[in-house]
Amino acid sequence: MSPDTSSFLVPDIVVSHFHIKDGDVVADFGSGSGHFLRALSLRAGTGKVYACEIQKSLVEKIGTLAHAEQLTNIFPLWCDLEEPNGLKIANDSVDVGVLVNTLFQVEDKETAIKEMSRTIHVGGRLIVIDWTDSFGGLGPHTDHVITLDAATALCESLGFVLEQNFPAGGHHYGLVFRKV
Repeated sequence: MSPDTSSFLVPDIVVSHFHIKDGDVVADFGSGSGHFLRALSLRAGTGKVYACEIQKSLVEKIGTLAHAEQLTNIFPLWCDLEEPNGLKIANDSVDVGVLVNTLFQVEDKETAIKEMSRTIHVGGRLIVIDWTDSFGGLGPHTDHVITLDAATALCESLGFVLEQNFPAGGHHYGLVFRKV
C-alpha cells in the first residue's frame, strides 16, 4: 500500500501559497536538510534565498545540495534564531520569511519571532507551518505541539497580522502573516 502523500508537506504545492515573486529575498528560518530550498529557489528566481540553520553539518549539506543542483541564489547561513542578532541577515531586508516545522522545536519562541521580525521589512510576510498534532509520535511530542491559535497569538503579539490560513497537508497548518 502506498502512503497518502496528500497528508504530508509537498514543497512545490505548499510554496505556491507563499506568493514569492521573482527577485524576492526569502529566508528559510530553520531550513534543516533543505527540503524546501529547491521550491523556494525556483520561486525567488533572480532573488536570494537565505538557508538559515543552527546545525553546522546541515549548513554544509545545504551548500553541497545548492552547488550540486546549481541553485546559485541559495546562501547557507549558520544562525541561531534564539539569540538577538543571531541571524546573519540585515535588518528589514527580507520579503518573505519561512518557518516550517521549526516553531515547535524553539525553546525561546518570543526571541525567535522578534529576531525573524528584525530581518523582515514592514509589509513583508512571515509564513508559519507547523504540526497540528502529535499523530501518535509521527509529529512532535504532544507537549511540544504549538496550536494554530497559539502560533497566531504569538506572532500577532510581536507585530504581525494574520492574513490567511492555507492548506499545508493533512498533518500541518499554514499561516501567512504580514509585518506591520
